[in-house]
Amino acid sequence: MALKAVHVTDVPSLDLVPENASLALCSSRFPNGLEMCRSGLEIPKFVVIGHRGNGMNVLQSSDRRMRAIKENTIMSFNAAATFPLDFIEFDVQVTRDDCPVIFHDDLILTEENGTVFGKRITELSLSEFLSYGPQREDEKEGNVLLRKKDGKIMQWDVEQDDPLCTLQEAFVKVEPTLGFNIELKFDDHIVYEQDYLVHVLQTILKVVFDYAKDRPIIFSTFQPDAAMLIRKLQTNYPVFFLTNGGCEIYEDVRRNSLEEAMKLCLENGLEGIVSEIKGIFRNPGAVTQIKESKLSLLSYGKLNNVPEAVYMQHLMGINGVIVDLVQEITEAVADMIKPTKGGEGEGLAEGCGKVQGNSKPQFSQQELSFLFKLIPQLLQI
Repeated sequence: MALKAVHVTDVPSLDLVPENASLALCSSRFPNGLEMCRSGLEIPKFVVIGHRGNGMNVLQSSDRRMRAIKENTIMSFNAAATFPLDFIEFDVQVTRDDCPVIFHDDLILTEENGTVFGKRITELSLSEFLSYGPQREDEKEGNVLLRKKDGKIMQWDVEQDDPLCTLQEAFVKVEPTLGFNIELKFDDHIVYEQDYLVHVLQTILKVVFDYAKDRPIIFSTFQPDAAMLIRKLQTNYPVFFLTNGGCEIYEDVRRNSLEEAMKLCLENGLEGIVSEIKGIFRNPGAVTQIKESKLSLLSYGKLNNVPEAVYMQHLMGINGVIVDLVQEITEAVADMIKPTKGGEGEGLAEGCGKVQGNSKPQFSQQELSFLFKLIPQLLQI
């Protein structure tokens, strides 16, 4: 895999600015606001983010919760909104006819006359994309939707299904106080030209600026050049760089460690990092460096469905977690992180207009010892 570096200094900023654009991204879930300022991003609490809504689908899992609701759908987003989380995370790609849609996989798979074949989301028109899976009109039957995992192709069967959707629909139909963590999805194995990246990002930004209103927004991406460009094209919303934290190695060195992620953020004015949690647990010293650099740090990964792992992250100063088991982890976080009396606490980052949040949980030495001993076991999961 090779990613082509692009120069962003000459890229013009997008001149589509919403009338109500503000650096204070407020909602009732963040009554004091979510602010960007020169010394960092301000979020008033340890945040919980629903992965692809109410959790990703793992079709081969024996755990019914991983097959409860179709991921990345309006139904999943609004199901997540019933719990006390702060954001939902979802993946956005742009169709051939320039419509931002929500779908994780690079290819959409179906079967016809006994033959399985796939098409890239970016090669489909909007109508073709929406023709897969359940349809909005009862009388219409959609194309069979399949998924490939670990070389095995399976029917995308879930307990509660829902049609595929667009980014615009999400803004219109999802609970308006719920924040959106919009992952800008690109194929790891394609070398993208700068003009293509700019076009895709401007297409997405047009929808965001037209429909976001007061909804908190965070952009994130594994694509280093897209991260640089989305920051160049807009300054209203924070940008986070996604990384495996060294758990996988790529030809593009910018993707291979927390240190490289931090370097990319600092050199390009990004607000934070989202790392696979195993990468953080294997390199805990990087957390201090990241925090001292006034960057925010979030994590993702299946360990975030383990309450003890979430405990540990809060103790380490990590600012939030992306989770699949939304109900279980929001309940665990509510139990272990209590608001302090008198509003004392810590915001997401030090800096101007520091927002008060929740205190760190209190543990005995015995409990701390247990948690630290748990890390090697967690890394084996």
